[in-house]
Amino acid sequence: MTVHGGGCHCGNIRLSFSSALDPAGMEIRACQCSFCTRHGSRAAADPDGKLVVSVKDRARLQIYRFGLRTADYLICRECGVYVAAIAGNGADAMAIVIVNALDDREQFSREPIPVRYDAESRERRVTRRRSAWMPVEIQGI
Repeated sequence: MTVHGGGCHCGNIRLSFSSALDPAGMEIRACQCSFCTRHGSRAAADPDGKLVVSVKDRARLQIYRFGLRTADYLICRECGVYVAAIAGNGADAMAIVIVNALDDREQFSREPIPVRYDAESRERRVTRRRSAWMPVEIQGI
């Protein structure tokens, strides 16, 4: 496993993304919803990997939910960086990492695949995320 570190600009939120996949070949998704488009989001996940999110100051973490309200979008209140999305709770929580928030983001060089999930039902969205997203550990929340 290779560990890709990262986080928000001010350092309040830190990321540790572990994956055995080659970052240059990893599928990168560019969700076309208004939130992701406005953030220039490029998301990745490795179902066999893991994401660890560490938050120094909980008061500076913004958790945003919209649409079907099936995921929490993590944004730093201090510097405004969108770092990850998390669905579920505890041991069942799954996540995507926002490649732009990784320190070695240039290694994730595959052209993003534009995706649209607007037509998904709540059940379909949860099922897709369980199969395609990765386990996540959250520290400091």
